[in-house]
Amino acid sequence: MMPFATTIVPAGAGTRTVTRAPAPEISIPAAPREFALTLRPLPGESIDELFHRLARTLQGGTILKLMIFGATAASVAATEAMQRTFGHVDWPVSWIEGTSCSSLPIAGIHAFALTGDDVDRIWIDGHVVGTVFHDDVARHCLLGGVVPSRRFPSRADQAKHTLVQLDADLAQAGFALADIVRTWFYLEDILSWYDEFNHVRTEIYHGIQFRTGSLPASTGIGARNPRGTALILGARAIQPLHDTPHAQEIGSPLQCPAPAYGSSFSRAMEIPTSSGRILTISGTASIAPGGETLWQDNIHKQIELTMQTVAAILQARGRSFGDVTRAVAYFKHPADAPAFTQWCAARGLAEMPVIAVQGTICRDDLLFELEADALHPV
Repeated sequence: MMPFATTIVPAGAGTRTVTRAPAPEISIPAAPREFALTLRPLPGESIDELFHRLARTLQGGTILKLMIFGATAASVAATEAMQRTFGHVDWPVSWIEGTSCSSLPIAGIHAFALTGDDVDRIWIDGHVVGTVFHDDVARHCLLGGVVPSRRFPSRADQAKHTLVQLDADLAQAGFALADIVRTWFYLEDILSWYDEFNHVRTEIYHGIQFRTGSLPASTGIGARNPRGTALILGARAIQPLHDTPHAQEIGSPLQCPAPAYGSSFSRAMEIPTSSGRILTISGTASIAPGGETLWQDNIHKQIELTMQTVAAILQARGRSFGDVTRAVAYFKHPADAPAFTQWCAARGLAEMPVIAVQGTICRDDLLFELEADALHPV
């Protein structure tokens, strides 16, 4: 039941007290609210125990999508553990080989979830690749584990047809590429073909008139996936209802737009939901305003600049690191993870919901990258 406001007319000179009968108690269904959960393995916790903890933490919520970072060798055991815990797996799963910086089989799980259960699933070839739900603001579609429909001879062809597959998946639910506001691309051996990938993405995006008028926010990291394809894709699309606010691009106060150096994405997007406006910040690294890498070979300086850049985006929208609901810290070298832990601890951010993983950044001289979401509640 939603609370009712009480109107009070003040007593005093020139005023009078008005007594009003209480409004009848009626039930108004609350709009479903989206939330995020971050689980990192506890010391000695098995994979089964990790998924049991996820089920308990959900408290009856519905999983929209899972992002699981861990060794590809652990993916089968994790899938079996999910099935034992939940009895089924009918949500999209992006399994990314972001190996734990502490040598555990799973580095962590991000669960995108909903307080209600009125969702539709998008099935492709026996796999759930998307979840659709609506709140009182918009229709939303979250996708994960998207790969090309078949093997193609070149990685560039795989990238092209993965985006073609994404368009087909979206179309099943009445969405289109033009509705996308956020993407995640995980490329095997990223450094050997990132330029090819960017060319393909830019070519496809060139023919799209995005509903927001802006390119989606994005993360692009080097990582393998259990399907053995050259890349795996996740995305978010949104269709506003009626005259509700649209998602909008948010620029970075400390960096130039990414298209200035050939990468087709926005630094951040702000997405309206019934929970509030979600600020989703693209993968951010130690890059100068002109686009060049700064602080080569210095992990402490790269972390400092990256976090300053993310903080500036947060502050531009009235947020801080205390509002972060989900984050991933990518390290070229797992041994560098303690430098980030120390940075967070020194600023009272030890409890920030971040998963630290090993992942290849899109430039050989970049050692660290962070992506983050932050919520501004209604």
